Amino acid sequence: MNGDGFTEEQQQYLSGLARGIEVARAAQGLPPLFGGRSAVASTPTGPDAPAILAQDRVLAAGGKLVNEEQAKRAKPPLDLWDEIAAHADKGEFPKGSDVFLFKFHGLFYVSPAQNAFMCRLRIPSGILNAYQFRGCADLAERHGAGHADVTTRANLQIREIGAEHSTRLLTGLTDLGLTSRGSGADNIRNVTGSPTAGIDVQELIDTRPYAYQWHHYILNNRDLYGLPRKFNVAFDGGGTLAVLEDTNDIGWSATQVLPGGNAPEGVYFRLSLGGITGHRDFARDTGVLVAPEAVIAVTAALVRVYLANGDRTDRKKARLKYLLDAWGFEKYLAAAEEMLGSALARVPVEQCAPRGPLLKHGHVGIHPQRQPGLFYAGIVLPVGRMNSEQMRGLADLATRYGSGTIRLTVWQNLLISDIKESDLPAFEQGLTAIGLGHQASSIRGALIACTGNKGCRFANADTKGHALLLAEYLEQRVAIDTPLNIHLTGCPHSCAQHYIGDIGLLAAKVVIGKDDDAVEVEGYSVCVGGGFGEDRAIARELFPALPYDEIPPRLARLLDAYKTARSGDESFAAFTRRHDIAALTAFANPS
Repeated sequence: MNGDGFTEEQQQYLSGLARGIEVARAAQGLPPLFGGRSAVASTPTGPDAPAILAQDRVLAAGGKLVNEEQAKRAKPPLDLWDEIAAHADKGEFPKGSDVFLFKFHGLFYVSPAQNAFMCRLRIPSGILNAYQFRGCADLAERHGAGHADVTTRANLQIREIGAEHSTRLLTGLTDLGLTSRGSGADNIRNVTGSPTAGIDVQELIDTRPYAYQWHHYILNNRDLYGLPRKFNVAFDGGGTLAVLEDTNDIGWSATQVLPGGNAPEGVYFRLSLGGITGHRDFARDTGVLVAPEAVIAVTAALVRVYLANGDRTDRKKARLKYLLDAWGFEKYLAAAEEMLGSALARVPVEQCAPRGPLLKHGHVGIHPQRQPGLFYAGIVLPVGRMNSEQMRGLADLATRYGSGTIRLTVWQNLLISDIKESDLPAFEQGLTAIGLGHQASSIRGALIACTGNKGCRFANADTKGHALLLAEYLEQRVAIDTPLNIHLTGCPHSCAQHYIGDIGLLAAKVVIGKDDDAVEVEGYSVCVGGGFGEDRAIARELFPALPYDEIPPRLARLLDAYKTARSGDESFAAFTRRHDIAALTAFANPS
C-alpha cells in the first residue's frame, strides 16, 4: 500500500478509469472533473502510450472498450511477474481477467478442460538447437505431463502444468535461451519462416535471418504488445515446402523480378495482407515489393497502423482483415507509407517470375538438400505429439547425424537436416528405436488436429483422438495414392485451419434423439476442397454437423468415388471442386 491506501494495481485501474472519463467528457465538450490537474488527463507517454492513445480515441468517439481492452488498460499485462510468482507460491491459478492477462506471458489456464496451465513458446522460424529441444523435454517432464505438442505455427506447447510450477517453467525456458513472452493474447504470435530455409533446392531467399530479426524486434519494442487482437506474420522463401504465408495477417513471399519491368531485376519480398482462413479469407496480394534489407521496417510500420486503428470494441472484428475491409488496401498502405516516410514500390505480378512448385507432403520423408550429399528427414509426429523420451532421442539423433538443429513445421511435425547419405540407415534405425519414423500414408502425411477438448476449453470434440481413429479407419478401407490434407479443428477459432484442407472437420456438439431421449454427442461439420499456395481455395461445406461415428464411413465412400471417377491424375481437391455439393453428397451417403 502507498500513503493514499491504494495498491499500485488499484492506482493503475483508477488511472485508466479516470482517463476514460476525462476523454469521454472532453469529446462532449464538458469540463474535466479533475480541473485539468490530474495526471490521468494528460497525454500518455512511454512504450504503452500508442495502445492507450488508441483506446482514448475509441472512448472519445463514444465507443465502449471490450473487457479485454479494459483489463489491459487497468493493469499492464507485461508487468505481472510479481503476481505470477505470488500465484505460484500459493499454488493458485488466475481468476477473472487475470486468466487473459497471464497469456501475455505464455501461460494459458485451460480450465475446465484441465485444471492446469498450458505454456506456448516463441521459436522464430520453428528452429531450435538440440540442447534447447532436450531442455524442453526435461521441463515438460519436470513441470508438465511429460510430452509436448508441435503447433500449426511451428511452435511447441507444454501441457498440464501445475500452478506451483509456472515460474519454474518460465525461468527454465529463459535458462535455455527461449521465451514464451507474447505467445498468446493480443500479440504478434510465433514468427514462421520456410521450414527448409537455407537447405532448399529451389529457394530464392533464406528466410531465417528475417524471422529472427522480426522475432527480436517484437521482443524489444514493448508497444507491439498493445495490439487490439492477435497478429500473424510469415516469411516464405520460395522453396519446396509451404509455410502458409497466405493464411497470415502479413505474408512475405520471395519473388524474382524479371528484366524489363518498372523495378530493378532481382529478388524481393512481395507483400500480401489480411489472411485469416478461419474467417474464410486468404491474404491478398498488394503488389508491393520490398528489398529484403527493408522488410523489418516495413513490417513494423504495417503492424503499427493496425495497432493504432484496429477495432477495440468488438473482438470478432478486431483482426486486420476487418480494418482492410473497412479502409481498403490503398488507404492502409498509405498510412504505412506515411509512418515510414517513403513510398512503397508496386510491381505488377506479371513482371515477377512464377513461384516454384510446392511439394505437398515434402515435410515427411527423406529429401535431398541444396548442399551436395546432405539430406533432411521429415519426421512423422502423430497429430503433433511426442513424449519427453522421444524428444531427447530426437535431440540425440540431430546431434549425432545432423547439424544439431530441430526444425518445427506448420504441419505439426519436424525436420532434422544435414544428414549424410551414408548415415541415413543408422538414422532410420534410431528413429525406429524411439517409436517414430519418416514415412506416412497419403492419409496421415498431413493429418492436422488442434488440441481438442482434452486440453482446450473452447473445443467441442476430442480432435486429436478422432483424427487418429479417422486415419486408421480410412487406411483400412481405401488405398489412396495421392497426398491428402485432413484438418480437424475444435472450434471456430480454426487453429487447425480446416478451411484449407482437402477434407476439413469443424467440431460441434450434436443432439441425437428427441425429447427425454435426446443426448448430446461430439460431432463435426465436414467441408471439402480447400487448398493453399497456387491451389488456394476455401473449402465448401459438404455436411452440417454430424455425430463423429457417421463421418468415417461417409468419407471412405467419398474417397472410393474419387478413385473411381477422377480424371487422370486429378487431385482430390480438384475432383470435389468439379462436382456440386449434391453430387458429392450422393457419393458419400449410404446407397
